[in-house]
Amino acid sequence: MGWVESLQSAIDFMEENLMEDISVEEIAKAGNSSVYHFHRIFSILTDTSIAEYLRRRRLTLAAKELISSPNCRVIDVALKYGYDTPEAFSKAFRRQHGVAPSEARKYKGKLKSYNRLSIQVNLKGVEPMQYSIVEKESFPVVGLKREFSMLNDENLNGIPKMWEDANRNGTSEELIKLNNGPLKGLLGVCRPIENNNKMEYWIASASQGIQADGYDKLKIPTSKWAIFEVHGAMPNAMQETWKQIYSEWFPSSGYEPAGTPELEVYFTGDPHSKDYYSEIWIALK
Repeated sequence: MGWVESLQSAIDFMEENLMEDISVEEIAKAGNSSVYHFHRIFSILTDTSIAEYLRRRRLTLAAKELISSPNCRVIDVALKYGYDTPEAFSKAFRRQHGVAPSEARKYKGKLKSYNRLSIQVNLKGVEPMQYSIVEKESFPVVGLKREFSMLNDENLNGIPKMWEDANRNGTSEELIKLNNGPLKGLLGVCRPIENNNKMEYWIASASQGIQADGYDKLKIPTSKWAIFEVHGAMPNAMQETWKQIYSEWFPSSGYEPAGTPELEVYFTGDPHSKDYYSEIWIALK
């Protein structure tokens, strides 16, 4: 099964089981993928989490049912779409649609519909991608690490906050001073945790032979790397490049990610400048 087909199979599984209490593990298995890899790629391509996609789709169908079946009870619709109480359903419904379920039934206000996802890949991008393939021996990094759940958007919300704290309390500056290894720049390291709904995220630098009290250590394995150039202000330029990599480059290149740590490399300069340069490193199978 190809990469695109695997992702679509997982989405089809979600759609076929919207009324069920399905787990991320089951969804990833349907796509022949690890939880970490599927969750990460899904959020990169769709700008949302798996849980949020399921919530949006269920509330879209719930609104349709309330309008098309005037005799159905709100509590029955709430239970059907996974809500234990009418109050919880009403709160979620209003957050998405801007009106209460009872108002939707009376055609008051506008409703927000999220359609079923269909993966369409651009095999020939309009914008060229600048990349290189290099082989690099393993090297150590030191830094600050935290575990984040892949569920309920904890990683999506927690990682930006982690960077804010590191930049404010001086951690970023300390790590830059420790950067004497083969890879220059401040690193954001995404590391999967096997058989778990969690991932590790590191703010780190390549460093060896220097006392680094208070920081954790990690060895980046020997790998063949695809290194992608990122041009532009953070965070948009980095996010758009990730999306381009997985929607265009991987499907057309014949390569597959190795599933080992992935690196974002931030060099010196103004990260808010349109001329800022950074890189994405992805280990290949």
